[in-house]
Amino acid sequence: MSYEPLIRPAGEADLEAVLALNNASTPDVNELTLDELEWLAGVAHTFLVVGAAEEAIGGFLLGLDGPGVGYESLNYSWFSTRYERFIYVDRIVVSAGSRGRGVGQMLYDEFSTAGRADGHDVMLAEVNIKPHNHVSLRFHDRYGFSPVGEQDTDGGDKRVVMLAYPL
Repeated sequence: MSYEPLIRPAGEADLEAVLALNNASTPDVNELTLDELEWLAGVAHTFLVVGAAEEAIGGFLLGLDGPGVGYESLNYSWFSTRYERFIYVDRIVVSAGSRGRGVGQMLYDEFSTAGRADGHDVMLAEVNIKPHNHVSLRFHDRYGFSPVGEQDTDGGDKRVVMLAYPL
């Protein structure tokens, strides 16, 4: 039996499951409160989940337009001062049971298609290099992202590599 994930726009009913998956994935992504997730969902360019409504969420991608959404993220701000117009992967998480099945690739493909359709020419993301996120770095390299800088966050407890992918 083949695995064919369903990718669909996230809805309000998905927020609790997305929050749980997000917060179980720290430090690869920053922990969120429900209020923070609701705010991000409200300003998102693209918010996708993997799985039918009655299934457990197998992953999600939350992406923003940039610059100008008023997001107080150091990484979003870094990109906002260097790029006139972009789409930004704020967070992507794929559940352990959905990894290795092309889910991340499909989520990025959907986001990049939506961004291109809106006239964007670059997709931006960052990945932890302290602590080192080997899986995400390998994924972004295979997808075709290129490093464009680095910065420390969380008072130096984290360091990220800033990545760009031409649309």
